Formats: sequence, structure tokens, C-alpha cells
Amino acid sequence: MAGNLLMSVSRDEQERAIYRSRRMYQSDLDSNIATAEWRGEQRRALAIARNMITDGESVEKIKKYTGLTSDELERLSV
Repeated sequence: MAGNLLMSVSRDEQERAIYRSRRMYQSDLDSNIATAEWRGEQRRALAIARNMITDGESVEKIKKYTGLTSDELERLSV
């Protein structure tokens, strides 16, 4: 099936350009979604870390449960 699509698309330069454009659009969309998900996870981890700092938890424990780095935690503490 994919081979047939490739053969039909490859016959016409305009169709190839449309195909490439659609693939690029989908790739950009997937990338934007992944970035947004990562940012959401980071925000949640930072919120949890702030609460753990307030509760007096150790840096090692906070790193273990949030996945944040020492540098990220240091910026939170300042």
C-alpha cells in the first residue's frame, strides 16, 4: 500500500511537493505536542519539588521523586 502511494505520488512534482508539505506539517505538529507535554511534566515536577522543599524534604529525595537535576532544584531554592 505504501509502495503504491509512493509510486503514484512520485509521478507528479506538484503531488510530491504537497506530500512533503503534509509530512512536514505533521512532523511539526508532533514535535509541538511533544514539547507541550514535556513542559507540562516539567511544571508538575517543579510544583511537587516546591512543596517538598517547603516540607523540608532532602534534595536527594526530591531529585529521586521529581527527576529534576541539582541545578534545577538550586534555581528553585533561590
